[in-house]
Amino acid sequence: MIDPHETEIIGNWIKSGDRVVGDEPCLRVDQLTETYLRKIGRDWSGWETLFEDPVDGRYWMRTYPHGGWHGGGPPALINLTENEARLKFPETFSNSK
Repeated sequence: MIDPHETEIIGNWIKSGDRVVGDEPCLRVDQLTETYLRKIGRDWSGWETLFEDPVDGRYWMRTYPHGGWHGGGPPALINLTENEARLKFPETFSNSK
């Protein structure tokens, strides 16, 4: 579901008539986090969530780069190395290897 060469999936909001809706990457982030990626932790604020790809074991952080926007703005998925994931989500790894 996520190509090996991908490192970021960044959603944006677009105007559609008189509404603002999520673009294709925004919808893809939602689909991946709801049905494919395995949720394994959250940061202290609750705005950033760590996921693991069940196929290749890569770590993905869902974040909201435009946190000042209504509802946090559109989501993004950013690939993290294991070391980056451990530093960003220490509680998630505190009881593991």
